[in-house]
Amino acid sequence: MATSTQTVPKKVGKLSTSVGLKIQMAVTGLFFVIFVLFHMYGNLKMFNGPEAYNGYAQFLRDVGYPIVPHEGVLWILRVLLLVSVILHAHAAIVLWRRGKVARGPNAYKVKRGKKTVQTYSSRTMRWGGIILLLFIVWHILQFTTLSISVGADDYSAMTPYDRMIAGFQPDVWWGYAIYLVAIAALAMHIRHGAWSALQTLGWSNRYREPVLNGIAILIAAVIFIGFMAPPTAILFGLIS
Repeated sequence: MATSTQTVPKKVGKLSTSVGLKIQMAVTGLFFVIFVLFHMYGNLKMFNGPEAYNGYAQFLRDVGYPIVPHEGVLWILRVLLLVSVILHAHAAIVLWRRGKVARGPNAYKVKRGKKTVQTYSSRTMRWGGIILLLFIVWHILQFTTLSISVGADDYSAMTPYDRMIAGFQPDVWWGYAIYLVAIAALAMHIRHGAWSALQTLGWSNRYREPVLNGIAILIAAVIFIGFMAPPTAILFGLIS
């Protein structure tokens, strides 16, 4: 009895830590998805013209003022997003390393010396996450700190609407290409992440599985189409 009593807590402790990290990924991922949906909503205002888009951008800077400083709420959201991304990435790396150790060096090797085989989802989640981190840095430098000006000499002298127009012109097609790759990675990441989060939070079973899988695909499709619509319209001259 004494031996049994001593070993069980160790196993439970390890299990709790892994489950805790998965919950950490699910919660931070959910916050990220909510942020992304609101960001997409703002971007779609490009179709309503410069007044609507610039007005929304100004609203984000003024919300909460004078209770909080100018752009205070916006920076709070940015900090929360940064913390969420860090916690999400930390949990993902720790779980990946634990899984790699648990599987051993021959986990992805098959008989007769065939090449290493990895699942499609593990590849897309890992590389998709790296692509997203790099894109977030690029996106901040372009549209937040205005350190990078694509399609124009100086973003600081332009309105938010004009920056969007300049950044996706045909002569700077590579800006559109970067955005396309990043949003595709985002959609795939969210599709797999939403599905994993629903399983982690215990909302999935064999009866709900098809519905929840469909919801994850729908969310990913909406995000991809919603984010790509304004840049594509700009690229083809539908918004000018």
